[in-house]
Amino acid sequence: MADAAKERSNRFRTTPNLLTLLRICLAPFLVSAILENRFALSFGLFLAAGLTDALDGTLARLLKQRTVLGHYLDPVADKLLLSTLFLLLTFKGLIPEQVTVLVFGRDVGILVVAAIQYAAVGKREFNPSIFGKASTLAQVTTVAVVLLHRLTPVHWVVVFETWALHATVLMTVVSGLHYAWTAARRAGAPASNGIAAKD
Repeated sequence: MADAAKERSNRFRTTPNLLTLLRICLAPFLVSAILENRFALSFGLFLAAGLTDALDGTLARLLKQRTVLGHYLDPVADKLLLSTLFLLLTFKGLIPEQVTVLVFGRDVGILVVAAIQYAAVGKREFNPSIFGKASTLAQVTTVAVVLLHRLTPVHWVVVFETWALHATVLMTVVSGLHYAWTAARRAGAPASNGIAAKD
């Protein structure tokens, strides 16, 4: 019993997992900064969160500290942070409502399909696709440039913000359709031993 508890504790204490947990802990401070219109601070916190996201995967590979916990915790941290920020920035009138509705609609659709497949044929593993990664990158870029626009309204930032929003819409639709196609193609395949519906 003690050995099992120690093993679970060690999974949390790996450097990549600690960085992921740090990213989750940054979320309330980032939200508070945006609500108070402290956009310089919020931009800096978002960059720090992005740095932890880049480092945790890299360190997991270099230090050979990949864990099942990290496999699930990393995308959860990303979704928690991005979803919260999209909702908040939409509430503040900084991101169009249609974009946020589309982003959330895609994520809800993925969860529903994953749940249906789990109930129907058992557990499945959905590895991140290049379209899903591109969608996440577009969302991260959108949040960053929206915050940057609050600091400096120079022309290139305004143009970049417009393109980032268009890219988010495009990649959300493309990745959603790709996920649906992948799920349909695998519907008749034997179930695997794990499930991870993520992008």
